[in-house]
Amino acid sequence: MVTIGETEWSLNGRHTGRTDIPLTPRGEEQVKSKAQILAGEGKVLDPKNICTVYVSPRQRSHTTFHLLFGHLDKLPDHVLTEECREWDYGQYEGLRPAEIKERNPNWSIWKDGCPDGESVEDMECRVDTVIQKVREYHRQYKEEGLHTRDVVIVAHGHFNRVLISRWIKFPLCLGTHFNVQPGSVAVLSYNHNSLDEPALNALNLYADIL
Repeated sequence: MVTIGETEWSLNGRHTGRTDIPLTPRGEEQVKSKAQILAGEGKVLDPKNICTVYVSPRQRSHTTFHLLFGHLDKLPDHVLTEECREWDYGQYEGLRPAEIKERNPNWSIWKDGCPDGESVEDMECRVDTVIQKVREYHRQYKEEGLHTRDVVIVAHGHFNRVLISRWIKFPLCLGTHFNVQPGSVAVLSYNHNSLDEPALNALNLYADIL
């Protein structure tokens, strides 16, 4: 799981869901500086092990994907999918947390969702659908001899925090306790090589911790 690089809105703390804005130059560098460390033969993102890459269709995510794998001879198979887009913030799109609190002092995205955007239930359903697809690849690898095993997801901060929480069968609201840094990689896998024991193996690999 890859979290996209920095954008102007993420730098300023603005909720960036549907708005299609680019990475900042520093955001591009966050990814490029680690690409050859992370992606390549024998590395965390080894192309020979990758079944597919799910990429959010927002340009900040698509750019992250190309910067991460662009030095390879061939890009891994990938698909742009709205299923991996960021949480739809509805009325709160583009607002900073303090601005949202002025409107609704008790608001928490983890409990309340977003008016005219996605509810907690909407987000949980969407992320669970992605997880089901990933686990089907893993089932085929273990039970049917699929030659590749890894699925990479290139997506956004809130989406990835929800994904981590739901992957390990926690309630969505516990995503608030996972911090994902721009341009970082998390590894989700299983304990005891069992599909029934999903686990978080690594978080914020090679992140720029500020």
